[in-house]
Amino acid sequence: MLHHVSLGTSDLEQAEAFYDAVMREVGLNKTLRVDEAIGYGAGITVFSLNMPADGGAASPGNGVHIAFEVETRTAVDAFFRTALKHGGAADGEPGPRPEYDPHYYAAFVRDPDGNKIEALTFAAH
Repeated sequence: MLHHVSLGTSDLEQAEAFYDAVMREVGLNKTLRVDEAIGYGAGITVFSLNMPADGGAASPGNGVHIAFEVETRTAVDAFFRTALKHGGAADGEPGPRPEYDPHYYAAFVRDPDGNKIEALTFAAH
């Protein structure tokens, strides 16, 4: 069973400012803050940002992205706006994705380190 997913960051303070705002939009709160990592979850940590253990630069994985399911399309839209407001870059504006499912509605952004994250819902409104 999956416990949590981690992405690398080269700037923990910048990642913290971005994810503190964005994770609230998907219903997650900060669960961990240590020198080398920040965690978010709803009770237990399910998502974290870590400085690379080898001391090298963090880089986004090609084809890798993390998707957070939310309750409404309004929440997807809020996730997208909040991400852009806090230094993220658009990588797929909010909208239907019928190629995945007739009810799939999602938005994609890149965080300040270039990692791709998504918010999605299957809600009709």
